[in-house]
Amino acid sequence: MTATTSRYAELRAPAHWRVVDFISDLHLQASEPLTVQAWTRYLQHTPADAVFILGDLFEVWVGDDGLDGADGDSLFERDCIATLHDAAQHSALYFLHGNRDFLFGVGAAQRAGCTLLSDPSVFVFGNRRWLLSHGDALCLDDRNYQAFRARVRADAWQRGFLAQPLAQRRQFARGLRQRSEERKRSGASYADVDATLARQWLEEAGADTLIHGHTHRPADHALGPNLRRHVLSDWDLYASIPRAEVLRLQRSASCATVSVERLPLAGAR
Repeated sequence: MTATTSRYAELRAPAHWRVVDFISDLHLQASEPLTVQAWTRYLQHTPADAVFILGDLFEVWVGDDGLDGADGDSLFERDCIATLHDAAQHSALYFLHGNRDFLFGVGAAQRAGCTLLSDPSVFVFGNRRWLLSHGDALCLDDRNYQAFRARVRADAWQRGFLAQPLAQRRQFARGLRQRSEERKRSGASYADVDATLARQWLEEAGADTLIHGHTHRPADHALGPNLRRHVLSDWDLYASIPRAEVLRLQRSASCATVSVERLPLAGAR
């Protein structure tokens, strides 16, 4: 059940939920089958009552109509949607947009069996309020990206982009990916979350813990008295030290406490 208070959408966990998982930044793409296979195995075997995908599940998503295309990218996307649909038969799935898959729309979500969440959203679980975000909107020092984000999240830009032929949109996305890879190879540093803004979000939401991805810097941070920030890991089975981490919340039998656990290499077996 969802409700909206102030600027934050709110989701309350059903009473029977005991285990909830969070993942982000898998950047799924056909050229990296090991990561796709690990993700598929994880979804098949997780005991979680719900799985929250906090952005950048896909390396790129150029519109839901791509699912009906005839190219290799379309086939890959349909396979991923089928994997999500299968997982939705035993776990509730929630999808929050990232900076790579912000065009993942209602149509794709329905086919996948996912519920779309706004960014940020409050999750009420175990008598606590958890604030969920992809995290990119909090990286204020990356001013070029924030300007780009504001432009591509505008309704007018998205309508114009989605009106272009599918092949043209895929070519545009390949250009963005190439520039991103060039920036990584150059050793450019990436901005981290602004702690002041993160505290402001938590205080406005009445939450004590922020869970987010985007930065690819998995860690747990104190933000002040009784305020915390959990950063999700990206997934990369091709890294020198492979990564496929899940953040798991587990409610005690009495429902009085919630434990937080990081599961390394989930599904990578």
